[in-house]
Amino acid sequence: MKISTKTSDRLFDIFNTIFMLFIVVLMLYPFLNTLAVSLNNATDSIKGGIYLWPRIFTLKNYESVFENELLLTAFVNSVARTVLSTVGGLFMCSMAGYVVSRKEFIANKFVTIYFLMTMYVSAGLIPTYFLFRDLGLINNWWVYVVPGLFGAFNVIVIRTYMQGLPDSLVEAARIDGAGEFRTYIQIVLPICKPVLATVGLWMAVGNWNDWFTSYIFASARKELTVLQYELMKVLGSAMAAMGNRQSGALAAQGAQAFDNISPIAIRATITIVAAVPILCVYPFLQRYFVQGVHIGSVKG
Repeated sequence: MKISTKTSDRLFDIFNTIFMLFIVVLMLYPFLNTLAVSLNNATDSIKGGIYLWPRIFTLKNYESVFENELLLTAFVNSVARTVLSTVGGLFMCSMAGYVVSRKEFIANKFVTIYFLMTMYVSAGLIPTYFLFRDLGLINNWWVYVVPGLFGAFNVIVIRTYMQGLPDSLVEAARIDGAGEFRTYIQIVLPICKPVLATVGLWMAVGNWNDWFTSYIFASARKELTVLQYELMKVLGSAMAAMGNRQSGALAAQGAQAFDNISPIAIRATITIVAAVPILCVYPFLQRYFVQGVHIGSVKG
């Protein structure tokens, strides 16, 4: 007995819908589980067994995190560095990508190889610290912005995308009397939105999640702290409190404080707090992100 085409299409749609729903649940579960743990009583979270809904609902985990006096300053610093580093980095990397994407650039291959070498060879932390010290960036707010303005990988991705653009666009601009910078700004950049959104999202996430720079290069000044660094300190305090309690060295006041928080609950709360801003930005860049990754990866 043959199944009609309409019936087979309907069966395929049903199977496809069920399969995609399974994938959606599979991908959303870690986030929803983390959200449930962050909204659950800290002491109860240690027992485990929390899946998609908090067993004992509470907001004390978030209260513990937001009690930090420096959190607002850290949030402002994180937003400012993310915006400035991303915008400035896109401008610098796209300019460099435009230069090395031009066939008439004589040193094209040499510069590209030079950029690639920096991706595989690194001086290390100590020489980097000395360099930043000589540049006056230690305990300076600009340490969050200046070092991240240029990235070899980002330049290569943007260059690869630009090489796929029709040469006639640049040639027409030159015939009309446009210089290289005007051609770059008015002709090339507007049609590079997909790759710029892709690289911009990478840079924004990297800058937003970075706490190590604050820890190494700006920890001496509290007003330069960033959100991720403060959240890491909160998590460290919670883990230290748990260790002290387990060793029996925690005072009564500390024991009472520990009853309100735990490393598991604080870790989940920090994850949610740190992820929400990026999740708010991602939907606006999603279509550009997918297109930029696809085109930038298949054209060479």
